[in-house]
Amino acid sequence: MAPCTPVVAWLWAGLAMLVGLPGCASSPRQPSPYTSLSADARNTVEAERLHREAAALMGTDPERAEALLREALTADLFYGPAHNNLGVLHLRAGRLYDAAGEFEWACKLMPGQPDPRVNLALVLESAGRTHDAIDAYATALEVAPGYLPAIQGMASLQVRTGNADHRTPGLLDEIAMRGDPAWRNWAVGQRSRSEHGARTE
Repeated sequence: MAPCTPVVAWLWAGLAMLVGLPGCASSPRQPSPYTSLSADARNTVEAERLHREAAALMGTDPERAEALLREALTADLFYGPAHNNLGVLHLRAGRLYDAAGEFEWACKLMPGQPDPRVNLALVLESAGRTHDAIDAYATALEVAPGYLPAIQGMASLQVRTGNADHRTPGLLDEIAMRGDPAWRNWAVGQRSRSEHGARTE
């Protein structure tokens, strides 16, 4: 994805942080937890600046990064990347409800971006809502067909929870072709077990 730097949340290797994406003008319906200016007084340039500063600190000073992201959202409540990255910080801290709210905002404000949907799937996964998480991964793939983190997340969850379906073999084949060596080995192994099981039935 050219306009962002995805370090996708899933498997806790790090969440999908969005850097330098333009904000979107659409407005989610849930109430805002932020002090916000009117739509006419939005300061997207300031929100982008604060967001970039926060993104650079997320790995080293999460408290300062969170404060900067909240400042960014006060400048422009509808700046989607700041919602996504605030959700990343909430999820890393185990605040699942808060994380889900931020990722839902990000999904609505950035309808063409898969990362907030992958991150929302991780929240649902962590909350034990397996089927909802699978649906969220599928939504990410509707937005960005072939997006590997969503493919890996969905296939892994389906296999781990015994929820494989007609989509799973294709997901595993895609991982076997495009994943890094560890993922390729995992996908090939899963396909082999599946095919062996089918032959012995």
